[in-house]
This record gives sequence, C-alpha cells and structure tokens, in this order.
Amino acid sequence: MVALRTRFVARSVEIGANDRGDQPGPGRERNSMAPLAIRERNAAAGPDLPADAQLLGRMTIPGRPEQVGAARSFVAGSLRGHPATDVVVLLASETVTNAVLHSDSRRPGGKVTVTVLEAAGGVQVEVADEGSELSIPVVKGDGFVTGGHGLFLVQALAAEWGYVRGRPGTTVWFRIGPGQQ
Repeated sequence: MVALRTRFVARSVEIGANDRGDQPGPGRERNSMAPLAIRERNAAAGPDLPADAQLLGRMTIPGRPEQVGAARSFVAGSLRGHPATDVVVLLASETVTNAVLHSDSRRPGGKVTVTVLEAAGGVQVEVADEGSELSIPVVKGDGFVTGGHGLFLVQALAAEWGYVRGRPGTTVWFRIGPGQQ
C-alpha cells in the first residue's frame, strides 16, 4: 500500500458562460474533481513559486510520443546529480507522456514545454501543453485497469502537485521536497 502524502492544487483561470461543472471544457471542471482540488478561480496562471526559486532549465519539444525520452534526458541533465533525480525524471516522464497523448499538443505542430526549477533544496517541474477541451488531469482510482496510472504516481510520490488551465493550455506541475528521494 502506498501512503499518499500530497497536497493537490488546481487553478482554473478561464471561466466560461456555462460553469456548472458537468462537462469538461474551457471554464468547466468535472464535479468529480471538486473534492480533490482547491478551486481558485481568477487566480494568476502558474503555481506559486518560492522567492528563492532558480530556473535550472526549460525545453520545448514537439508534442510527439517519441520526444518523451528527450524530455527525460533534459530533466536528468538539468538536475546535475540532485538526490531526487530518479523520482523527478520518472514523474516528468509521466506528465510529459500525458501531455503528448491527451492534449492538443499531439496535433501537427503542437509543442510541450518542460521547466525545471530548484528552491530550498527541492525541485519543481512544470509541463505546459496546448490544453484540451475534452480532458483534464485526473488521477484514476482503479488500480486494476491497464494504463492511466501516471498521475497516480505523481500523487503518490510528489510532496505537492496540481494543474493550471488557461487560454494558452494546461500546466501540470509537481514538487519534490528537500530530502525526498
């Protein structure tokens, strides 16, 4: 059994005229996500960063599945031997895979941007894609289905994670705290 020790934060910065929450799409979140998330409407895009955050690297790749390996290599190289490198690379791989499979970034010309930051000894990774009107990041609760366990791993291993939806797309982010390996 995996102990979940995570705080989830979601922000939606695009509000549609019909904001009932019954259909996914711009400004509409699935009701099933409400218990998992702290909804902060009209919030600024992006997760809050500590004041001492340092950019370790940023890379934009084509939104193609064969580019996930390049993203993994980039994240590992950006961390330069950080003690949590293995966990961060695993979670970055899962979130980039989700971006190239489930967002509009998978379309011709689509892009995914990976940003790696360090703050207070911890690491934060942000994966920004071109969004989707058909899906939002969801942790699947059924461990017996094949596939779809990427965000479950993020939830289980990250100190904190969340997503931000806005006009430019969706950014999924996670933090690994100092001492976490």
